[in-house]
Amino acid sequence: MGSGSDREGARNLSRRALLELSCAAPLAAGGARALAATGIGQSPMGPREIRVIETTWVTMSDGTRLALRIVLPADADRNPVPAIIQYWPYRRRDITRSEDDRLFNYFASHGYACIHPDIRGSGDSEGVLKDEYLKVEQDDGLEIIAWVARQKWCTGKVGMTGLSWSGFSALQIAARRPPALEAILVHGCSDDRYADDAHYLGGTICQDMGVWGSVFFALQGYPPDPQVVGDRWRAMWRARCEGLDLVIADWLRHQTRDAFWKHGSVSEDHAAIQVPVYAIGGWVDGYPNAVPRLMEHLTVPRKALIGPWGHSYPHTGGPGPLIDYLTEARRWWDHWLKGVDTGIMEEPAYRTWMQEDAAHDGSETVAGRWVAEPGWPSSNIRSRRLFLNRQGLAAEPETGAPLTLAPHQTVGIAAGYWCPAGAGNSDLLRVQLPTDQRVDDARSLVFDGAPLAERVEILGFPAVDLELSVDRPVAFVAVRLDELHPDGTSRRISYGVLNLTHRDSHEHPAMLVPGTRYKVHVPMKHCSMAFKAGARLRVAISTSYWPLVFPSPEPVTLTLYPGASSLILPVRAPRASDALLKPLGDPFVPPYIAETVLTLDRPPAMTVTRTGEVQTIENRSGGGAFRVNPVGTVLASELRDMSVIADDDPLSAHSDYWASQSFRRDDWNAKVDTHLSFRMTKDDYVVTATFKAWDGDAVFFEKSWEKTIPRTFS
Repeated sequence: MGSGSDREGARNLSRRALLELSCAAPLAAGGARALAATGIGQSPMGPREIRVIETTWVTMSDGTRLALRIVLPADADRNPVPAIIQYWPYRRRDITRSEDDRLFNYFASHGYACIHPDIRGSGDSEGVLKDEYLKVEQDDGLEIIAWVARQKWCTGKVGMTGLSWSGFSALQIAARRPPALEAILVHGCSDDRYADDAHYLGGTICQDMGVWGSVFFALQGYPPDPQVVGDRWRAMWRARCEGLDLVIADWLRHQTRDAFWKHGSVSEDHAAIQVPVYAIGGWVDGYPNAVPRLMEHLTVPRKALIGPWGHSYPHTGGPGPLIDYLTEARRWWDHWLKGVDTGIMEEPAYRTWMQEDAAHDGSETVAGRWVAEPGWPSSNIRSRRLFLNRQGLAAEPETGAPLTLAPHQTVGIAAGYWCPAGAGNSDLLRVQLPTDQRVDDARSLVFDGAPLAERVEILGFPAVDLELSVDRPVAFVAVRLDELHPDGTSRRISYGVLNLTHRDSHEHPAMLVPGTRYKVHVPMKHCSMAFKAGARLRVAISTSYWPLVFPSPEPVTLTLYPGASSLILPVRAPRASDALLKPLGDPFVPPYIAETVLTLDRPPAMTVTRTGEVQTIENRSGGGAFRVNPVGTVLASELRDMSVIADDDPLSAHSDYWASQSFRRDDWNAKVDTHLSFRMTKDDYVVTATFKAWDGDAVFFEKSWEKTIPRTFS
């Protein structure tokens, strides 16, 4: 997902900027050391003065020029340093500038050159941005790495890092084996673009395809900055607009795991990556599943860290506890790019926050403790099977009459977002996190366990083995693992969704035969949780999970065979060594130095209304405007989505997504508005879209699309 619903980058960086106050003064000479007094935590700024190269140009082999922003030690020409590249399309000069500064100024003061190139067709770089992770994007990345390694201020050693899109990019380019690339550090990203990104979930269409798709659609048409490219900015902008096509229609044309998704999925050949990898994730992020896969399948030195965070960095996002991430990252880079023995590779390879309670209400901190395994998979994790009997979860199977579930299309109202961002804002988390599951459990098959006789910790992928039949050739199943609290609250711990036509393969699905009994395995999301003695578990099963995933084409009646179906829990034995883990420290967060908040609109909110059988869910991200002080640009954004469905009719489902972004400075006043709309019939998906660009009060470019895409096993 490219930013994914970058997700942090485009969808949530503006939110974060609006929701945290910033310092107005730009970085002055000596500013790196001055920041140390205003940060919090244990990780001081480094001793080296820094300088900023606001824009430098690198010409690709086909003649296209890309714009780079570089922050490096002031004396790097005389005392060369390693380089760290963050490669994504989120505009080095304005949208990501504050987050870049928080990272770049710190690492530059500790002896690194930090580089943010605008990907081809984004920011001020030439060209047109056609889609996520294209081969030309990787090719450009290889050329940029080679260029950086040749500079007199660089030792020739290069690392790549980043969150979401830039994490994807680091993995993909590492698999291309550029000679100067020595190590990567990635956050919130995936090795599998089909099974584990924002487009498809268990072979069903994920709502984030629309959320992220609308943001990416707008981003493709953002204008370059006239201060950088001069009078040709309108010609460049028009070329971008005219080069637009409805990329989300391409995503929909590939409903199975074909070559389109295999491209850029390093899971196709983990061994292609030959540099050390540090993979970081968050339990409420959309991407924790990739972390254990990378640990299991990579053959290089590797480490993993998963905290309670959303789609954000572990020193600025939420929920907490946050950590001294900058020190942890610097230890990684010092080890692999400077040859300094920091001890980081002598510590346990896989470290995670063992949660005592699921994040569910936007609280700042999730109870728990840090635990670690020497590697992954771990022999310390044992499977425990509980059977789904008519009387509930039990250690032994009991045969009984089949259970039948009638269709309910509105199950899923408590699901939350696929990829919560957090951004350190409890209001945003409350909108995005799953809520009390009772409203969904009431219209699902549920299997409750007896109170646990002792404390149980799980770490890994819960799963269910189900024996079932359905009355339609296409059907989905959604499974939730919940914890029942004494007050009756049902809190989701993990979940999984499977398009049953994909029961054997995402690449080669097969229609179901109505009434036929099938055995299916449904993995759930990677998770950790410590259940206290007396806690009760619940498994809930439904045939819809709207609006998180789009519905099957017909109402489905599910028949489940109890006793023949079971829950598999990855039970972890506590280690005494957990108490001896080195603390990760308190977060050090250099302040925002480049933004001034101008307006704050209403906070993020979700509204649910019901008229008869029709349910409408509307989400607003909030909004407002802030000024990027060093360049004087005022940015304003707004995001909104609406999902409607009738409980008795899956074909009534439709979703609409709106995204708006403006750029203002002096006489420059550019704005982009997009609207995506999803509808469906029994045989097709129908997507309509509009893109409108404004130059001041005049419409600069406008185009509409309507695409009909046949449904393929979905």
